[in-house]
Amino acid sequence: MPESNRSRDGASAIVLGFDFGTQRIGVAVGDTVTGAARPVCTLERRGDTHLQRIGRLIAEYAPQRLLVGVPYNMSGTATSLTRPAVDFARELEQRFGLPVALVDERQSSREAEAALREARRTGQRRRRTTHADVDREAARVIVERWLAGEPALDRSRAC
Repeated sequence: MPESNRSRDGASAIVLGFDFGTQRIGVAVGDTVTGAARPVCTLERRGDTHLQRIGRLIAEYAPQRLLVGVPYNMSGTATSLTRPAVDFARELEQRFGLPVALVDERQSSREAEAALREARRTGQRRRRTTHADVDREAARVIVERWLAGEPALDRSRAC
């Protein structure tokens, strides 16, 4: 397995990452050259409108790969959202024709909450943190993990 998921030839590759949830989906964008990611938005899951918005985000950012966070319990066992997250990844791959990597998202929401709390403490953020803020920040955490070289999950063993 490579040390990093960053581009080795120096060519920039954009990735879009998703923190999947039953009510909302956090979205972040990352660059394989810089290894940096930033939160983009949070999509409300209502019918298929989130898929239409994902299509617009793909058109806007032109990513070469999509990343989907897959939730597990701390023990490594599947949660009630593990299978739906994997199904969401499969749907993205089929609908948009882009490769999709699965990323273990354990503790990403807690890491996101801590980052948002720190930003508020230091004055970088003034308003209260919402669930939508945490979702898109968790997507950033997922993208940064993958960019830092965390291997993608094996789909056959993901749930």
